[in-house]
Amino acid sequence: MQKKRKLRFTKESRRKVELSVLCGFLITALLSVTSFGAACGEVRKDVLRMHVIANSDSEADQAVKLKVRDAVLEAGGELFDGTMTVEDAQHVLQSDIERLSETAQDVLEENGMNYGVTVEIGQDFFTTRTYDDQVTLPAGVYTAVRVILGEGQGQNWWCVMFPPLCLPAAESDVTLDDVLTEEEEDVVMRKPKFEARFKIVEIFEKIADKFQ
Repeated sequence: MQKKRKLRFTKESRRKVELSVLCGFLITALLSVTSFGAACGEVRKDVLRMHVIANSDSEADQAVKLKVRDAVLEAGGELFDGTMTVEDAQHVLQSDIERLSETAQDVLEENGMNYGVTVEIGQDFFTTRTYDDQVTLPAGVYTAVRVILGEGQGQNWWCVMFPPLCLPAAESDVTLDDVLTEEEEDVVMRKPKFEARFKIVEIFEKIADKFQ
């Protein structure tokens, strides 16, 4: 009887230890995801995306989309002098929207496209995205320069306008080091396939975006 009681106590003690370890692991994982999610939120605040939407999926419309992209990136890249914050970049671009629109329209006309273009700054949801297999931006809502060609019914193209990671704007002197903190850089330099927290953040942000 005493052996059975001792055995029962031993099993209960082992379960308590296992439960404590599991709780400790879950708390650590939760804190890790929470900290990572907070850093992702700061990245979204400090980055200005670009979103170019083609008129349609025809070969001609998709080709001209890329030409418009290059022209607008080049025109926008000229505005960044290396001393700006993302708020400064937004302000400068907002005041120069007309010139960017004219730049895009010129490209359309040069290529025989008879539809118009809308250039605006707004809020867009982006999934987790890795650029050049080096920089990963977490999913969520970012401020973005939208370039909508014609009906805007075709496949879109997106990248980072500030800091200018997309060529030819990447010729600017502004780099990630100038814009992001060390904690934010640690996030964007990670690889999604090795970092499960990117997926957790993306699921959460998708849910949050639907409710908003």
